[in-house]
Amino acid sequence: MRDPLGRPPALLMLPAAVAVLLLVVPLVAMVAATDLRGLPEQLRSEPLREALWLSVLTSTVATLFCLLLGLPLAWVLARLQFRGRTLLRALVTVPLVLPPVVAGVALRTAFGRTGVLGEPLLELTGFSFPFTTWGVVLAHVFVALPFVVLAIEGAFRSADPEYDAAAATLGASRWTAFRRVTVPLALPGIAAGLVLGWARSLGEFGATITFNGNYPGVTQTMPNLIYVTRQSDQDAALALSLVMLVVSVGTLLVLHDRWLGTPGVRA
Repeated sequence: MRDPLGRPPALLMLPAAVAVLLLVVPLVAMVAATDLRGLPEQLRSEPLREALWLSVLTSTVATLFCLLLGLPLAWVLARLQFRGRTLLRALVTVPLVLPPVVAGVALRTAFGRTGVLGEPLLELTGFSFPFTTWGVVLAHVFVALPFVVLAIEGAFRSADPEYDAAAATLGASRWTAFRRVTVPLALPGIAAGLVLGWARSLGEFGATITFNGNYPGVTQTMPNLIYVTRQSDQDAALALSLVMLVVSVGTLLVLHDRWLGTPGVRA
């Protein structure tokens, strides 16, 4: 069907095509370079199954914590007016721009055995985060939470606050309006934020290995396993990367169809 606005300008189409190639070509090249005959053997390996299960488990648990913590924080940033809100939003977004290794160092400084919070926690409970599966979850929450908060804050801002005001005139408390009005209106954006957070967690590497090391079955996630394998076996690393690509893309497609699709619209 002919576009009523006319032909798309080449000055827009050319950079768009370059962007698509930049994103797609490396993935296609990786798939083409993978020895598919050796893939079944890699899939049967115990390290792969352990690392894949640990990645999915820790990413899912981290996403639940991101929802528990990020939903209220996003509401505070979107709905409340207070001094320092701009500074708070800037602090929330800092992990987005931190180098992953720096994020790991920051986590170790705060939650390590001699850290600001880690030392008292160890003395009180005998528990410490580093080199444990819970440490992996903590690292994932740290790097994924900003994605979740910003996405949900945007969804809350797009939900007209006048609906909250209307609920208040009908006698609803602010908590009731949050549960019954604000969250349902922002639900697609909340789902999108959780998908982004889960995907970010699944691919997390730098902060995790810096904070928790690389212990099989405990802290060795798929990105860690791929990094270690690449140093000794390039073909195996390609096969593991292909598995990670299939899991990531497949999960995002399933979640998109389940939560993010628009009824009646096909792209």
